[in-house]
Amino acid sequence: MELFWILLFSSIYPLVRCQGVYAPANAQIVHSGAACNVKDDNISERIYTIKEGDTLVLQCIVKGHPRPQIRWTKTAGSASDKFQETSIYNETLRIEGIQRVQGGRYYCKADNGVGVAAIKSIRVDVQYLDTPVLTVHQTISDVRGSYYQEKTVFLRCTVNSNPPARFIWKRANMLIEQSKDNGVDIYEPLYTQGETKVLKLKNLRTKDFADYTCQVSVRNVCNIEDKSVTFRLTNATSPPMVRLSVDDTVVVDPGQDVIITCEVTAGFPTPNVMWSRYPGPLPLNAQVRGASLILRAVTPMDAGFYNCTAVNNVGNPARKNVNVVVRTMSNLTFQITPDSNKDSETIQMGRDLKLSCHVDATPQDKVNYTWYKNGALVFNSDSLILLRSDPDMAPGTSSLEIVDMKFRDLATYSCVANFPGSSVPELRVDVNISQSSVSPPMLALPPGGQVVNAREGGNAELVCLVVEGKPRPPILWSRTEKDLLMPSGKSVVETADGRLRLRNVSRDMMGSYRCQTAPYNGLNIKRREAQVQLNVQYPPILDPVYQDTRARNSEMVTLRCSVLRSNPPRITDIRWFRNGDFIRMPMPDLKETPELKFKLEPTNNGSYECRVSNSAGTSTCRFNVSAQPYNAEFYFDTPNPVRILKGNNYSYNLQWTQREPEATDGIIGYWIIVRKNKQNLLSKQIALKGKEPEKGVLMSYIIPDLRIPLSYEVQLSPITTYSTGEYVSRIIQYSEPYTYPRPSDHVCGFEDQRICGFSQDRSDVFDWTRQNHLTQNPKRSANTGPETDRSGTKEGYYMYIEASRPRVQGDKARLLSPLFNVTTVRGPKGSGRVPYCVSFYYHMKGKHIGTLNVLLRVRSIASVDTLLWTKSGHQGPNWRKAYFDINPSGPFQIVFEGIRGPSFEGDIAIDDVSITIGKCKQENTVASAVLIGGSQALPLASWLTFSLSCILALLCR
Repeated sequence: MELFWILLFSSIYPLVRCQGVYAPANAQIVHSGAACNVKDDNISERIYTIKEGDTLVLQCIVKGHPRPQIRWTKTAGSASDKFQETSIYNETLRIEGIQRVQGGRYYCKADNGVGVAAIKSIRVDVQYLDTPVLTVHQTISDVRGSYYQEKTVFLRCTVNSNPPARFIWKRANMLIEQSKDNGVDIYEPLYTQGETKVLKLKNLRTKDFADYTCQVSVRNVCNIEDKSVTFRLTNATSPPMVRLSVDDTVVVDPGQDVIITCEVTAGFPTPNVMWSRYPGPLPLNAQVRGASLILRAVTPMDAGFYNCTAVNNVGNPARKNVNVVVRTMSNLTFQITPDSNKDSETIQMGRDLKLSCHVDATPQDKVNYTWYKNGALVFNSDSLILLRSDPDMAPGTSSLEIVDMKFRDLATYSCVANFPGSSVPELRVDVNISQSSVSPPMLALPPGGQVVNAREGGNAELVCLVVEGKPRPPILWSRTEKDLLMPSGKSVVETADGRLRLRNVSRDMMGSYRCQTAPYNGLNIKRREAQVQLNVQYPPILDPVYQDTRARNSEMVTLRCSVLRSNPPRITDIRWFRNGDFIRMPMPDLKETPELKFKLEPTNNGSYECRVSNSAGTSTCRFNVSAQPYNAEFYFDTPNPVRILKGNNYSYNLQWTQREPEATDGIIGYWIIVRKNKQNLLSKQIALKGKEPEKGVLMSYIIPDLRIPLSYEVQLSPITTYSTGEYVSRIIQYSEPYTYPRPSDHVCGFEDQRICGFSQDRSDVFDWTRQNHLTQNPKRSANTGPETDRSGTKEGYYMYIEASRPRVQGDKARLLSPLFNVTTVRGPKGSGRVPYCVSFYYHMKGKHIGTLNVLLRVRSIASVDTLLWTKSGHQGPNWRKAYFDINPSGPFQIVFEGIRGPSFEGDIAIDDVSITIGKCKQENTVASAVLIGGSQALPLASWLTFSLSCILALLCR
């Protein structure tokens, strides 16, 4: 519901009421940043064009009561894309130095809980032009049986831009035109990234050896200047070639220096050499000196592929790659595999036995394994078979097979892993093979260890012990549910002693855990496993956590504290407290929902707590119980709240509603405090005179004698017989009124950014623009538009329509005046309608001038537009005045409609608009206008003088 207020009080400032004003949110996006252009596309969406690097400022102007909350979000450019930006909760969205990736569709969502949230969108189009890249490609083909060769050169120019760029080719600063030179072709290749134009030089001629320039332009959109690149083509032009000083793979020990040189062997102009690394950037200790890359004291983190690239923009870049491998070795493990053919789990004489050895190393295939028996080197024999890479094991695993085991094979075997000729220390593992030293493992859980109870936030230990078996393998822990990871984030956790220690346990850790013997550092047989259940106990989860309860004095109040979940589920205690003191009452039923009932009195207002306990802890429901009234809700959408008074003062129409007025004792008034610089300038009680506030009903109070142009803090609090509510605060600011106190005392010259309450029509094609001489584009068309405003000052503003691109003939821009409410005003001599005078100045200079129309829009069930005044074509270089009378039948607006002519020299401007009560005074100079329907020609501004009996009716309309 929109309200339009007309207040003309002199010495009295009463409290005024109007019917329900709770209204859903309404939103509109406006801009105040460095926009190049703002237009609507075919689906009526706003498009905001901005230059890359400028500042984007979008403001979401909202209406609705209570005051809506605002949320900004963004998509990449289509409705199907996911939101990419973090939400911003502010009326103004500001992005400094906007980049092209930040273009897209921005949404403003306004929600106040009444009805459906309002959502508006605007598409931000970021304009840019990169420096073009020019590359040269050559082809040589034999002609007529190799009697001579034909050489063709392709100059390829590529650029990234928005909007698409226009290309211009020059040879020695002379424009190249394909129609005038048979030796060239200019075309756009298919399947290219970015925008590309190719200049083809056919059967290269002597004059073709020259400087070539590729110039790109976006036609000065957003004042983006043209960019260009130049290349000198000679008979020595050739692509780059390189060679490396090392092999394709370099293997080094940690701590060594690595020097790689990328030598350029061919190419003109001289190629530039660049080094890069994959994955990731070059190490911090890397040094690039000319064509050489130096890595000092390498570590395993420096390993990777290093790329040398030579570029001179001729042909394709020359590339060479080097794989730098840094040796590492760790985690040497062993396995004992009994005769797998016999499904054996123990060592038995006369059967085969396999010992395996594996180390995690880089490079894995360069590891050398050596086997020893009782310290003596093992060689291949009929009974001992060495496998450097066992196909039955993980890659890089060495095995020693003992065939048909005899007593002589019972011994201590050693596996040694190393890099031959490397400084990396070797690793060694010893395995004692005897009938008493090798036996299968057995797992056992300690008594009561099948279920482990732990309190949320505490620590827990899950135990799975190897009680038998030699050698004893490590224990691997995992979750029994497939998709669940361990608390550490890994799928498997190894423990040497079988104890899994968990810290700060939470309820999402609750569940079943599996423990298994590892297949390494012990017998390689069927795994032994067990399961442990972790039960996380936590205090009751209650609802509500906090609740604000208001009631009238002497009313019964019921407080309920519901238990949603609890582990263990058994409740052990329920206690109620008021202001921290225990409330003595019969022991409640622990199986029922905790509940407290009492009659509200002034003595038992306060903070109540319900403490519910189980064996894991205690949780609390908190209630604030009082007869204190809810706070007032300021109304921010008051039309024209400012009224100018004498002595450079103004009054402000403060409006609000009362939240839940019937929830507590009757409200008898309000305390209002007006503050400036933390000092109280006004503190008084507003009496309601026996009538209580109603939900959704708007109340008003006019604050007098405020100084122009200062702003003030206003605090407001409801009052009941027993208490005072909390104060709410807002800032009121002076703004130029959109309506004026007396007829004929104000002319709207558009000097304020709020343009006297005028607004852009959302259903037109483009907008009117506010401008003065100082903000004019220096590159504007000189043969159209005014030099200054109607008064002739450089600082004075006016409104105009810009006829330059992208506007086309017939595009319309409409500017709407504020809404004037005249439903209860009577005309002279008992007539039913009041006459008004509309007056304005217009400027229509240029050979392509279109049409300026003035329409009357009357608000009723459906708005109706009536053409009142029209003018077309060139009207000379000066400002001209027009005025005419209107007799509206109801609330009305004046609409200025500018229509673009056939070309760009068609700017139309208006200034000094006024709308006053009464007929226009006849002037000696006849206004230059075409009258529609016999009306006179005419001027905005002024105010309506009404009797006090009319005012109250208008306030509530």
